[in-house]
Amino acid sequence: MHDVIEELLPPRGAHDLAGLREVDAELLAGYVADPANDWWRRRLCAEALAGRVPQRWTEALIARVRDLGETAEVRRALLDVLADRAELLPWLQSEERQRDTSYGMAEAFLKARGRLGDRTALHELVLLAADPWTHRQLAGLEGLEGLIERHGAEALLAEVGSELPQERLFRVRMRYRADEDVTDALADPDRTVAHFAHELEFAPQRLREYIAEAPTTEAKVWAACALHEQTGDLAETRSIYDALGRPRVEVDGLDEEIRAVIVHNHVPTCQRQSDPRWRLEYLCMEHPAVVDHVQRAVAALTEAGLAPKEPIRAGEHHGSGDDTYHVIFLGDSEREVWISTLGRFAMGDDEARSSLEAAGFRWIDFYGAVKVTGLYVYYFGARTPLTVDSLLFFWQD
Repeated sequence: MHDVIEELLPPRGAHDLAGLREVDAELLAGYVADPANDWWRRRLCAEALAGRVPQRWTEALIARVRDLGETAEVRRALLDVLADRAELLPWLQSEERQRDTSYGMAEAFLKARGRLGDRTALHELVLLAADPWTHRQLAGLEGLEGLIERHGAEALLAEVGSELPQERLFRVRMRYRADEDVTDALADPDRTVAHFAHELEFAPQRLREYIAEAPTTEAKVWAACALHEQTGDLAETRSIYDALGRPRVEVDGLDEEIRAVIVHNHVPTCQRQSDPRWRLEYLCMEHPAVVDHVQRAVAALTEAGLAPKEPIRAGEHHGSGDDTYHVIFLGDSEREVWISTLGRFAMGDDEARSSLEAAGFRWIDFYGAVKVTGLYVYYFGARTPLTVDSLLFFWQD
């Protein structure tokens, strides 16, 4: 009988997930409950059990969830499909479960407790729903949704304070769901809260009014960004920007050419705690033209007798990832130069400097150490302001 499942889930090629959902639930449950079967097939089978877990298999599937030796992906999938099983809750609240440090399980447990209506999980879920990692945030939101369905938003709000930004974020969510005016959240002292608020759907006229009455310049900037998201009216956005005095984050040592390139390329993906003045500057700027400089660099290095090798994208050079520069090795040595894809910027082996500068490139040495304050960029698990060299020569696995 297992042949049916394994034909739908071949080791190579497309998986027939629609067909899997048509397989008898008893067969799927038995397959998941047997740890001798491939874990990745069992995870998919568990997901295909959504809404139709056979009662007689419940105990065996719960045993798989509780088994620390079970693959975490299978356990998480089972927790999702067993979310209506009240018999899980005592174990989810137990000290035994709290000692479980398997990857990804802490948030899965919290989500399950929320979906089972466990109000003792409320505070932890409020914190989780504000997490910068999307998968953790979604787990928190799903758990909160379960609590709201069982207890109502008003009852939960009575138990949540407003001292922490995560608590205020939850309160803004609930107020918005109740159709309250939450424009005041654009002035929240924590930018993660203000950022969340600016992504909500407001009546454009209310935002125009708020720009006039907001208590701080930063709140006005958030409102201007929110208004632009609602209308897309660049002329109006630029007019507001001018009326506000073209506010921007001043960075010592950052000249206008490099600034424009960084704003153009990194503000669209900057983190939510970034200063909103960077966002408004991006919306209102004249964006620089994109020019491929790498062949000009190769020509200059060749003319200088440095025998450049074929340029390699940084992602390819490192074996994976996204990048904003090429690596060029010189001759038969390990000496190398980097040529940015964002503009006429180079760095690397000093012997190449004079020839590249003569060809119109800017050598990033002193400038490279300048930190671009207020602009938070995701970089290998961290979310912090980066230096100019990291932004112009960016690689992210």
